Amino acid sequence: MIGWLQSLAAREVSHLWHLIGSPTVWAAHFLFCYIGVSVGCAKFGSSAMPEMRMAIVGATIVALLLVVFFGIVAWFQARLDGEAPPHDDDTVGDRTRLVGTAKLLLAGLSFIAILYVAMPAFVFTDCR
Repeated sequence: MIGWLQSLAAREVSHLWHLIGSPTVWAAHFLFCYIGVSVGCAKFGSSAMPEMRMAIVGATIVALLLVVFFGIVAWFQARLDGEAPPHDDDTVGDRTRLVGTAKLLLAGLSFIAILYVAMPAFVFTDCR
């Protein structure tokens, strides 16, 4: 599995569009959690809170797994063979390592943000 991820990281061309993978997962998780709970509370009241909680747990696990995948690929991209930082030369390798480092940092931030988005589901017991 690790070899497959390393080969994926080595052949992936670095684009700025690849940076938005982890934040997009976080945004989708945020929308799912908050819109889902708002609609659930408006339609069914506090009686649907256990089902909403389980849906949030499932969405959180899926989102965290996706962000971890993006983070592992970014880790391998940031660690490709080449010169030590700073990666400021105009070469494909330096661009790949720079974008890989940025993707890794965004994956870490998105991981923490997803955990914070899921926290209210475990703190609040009703829809008040």
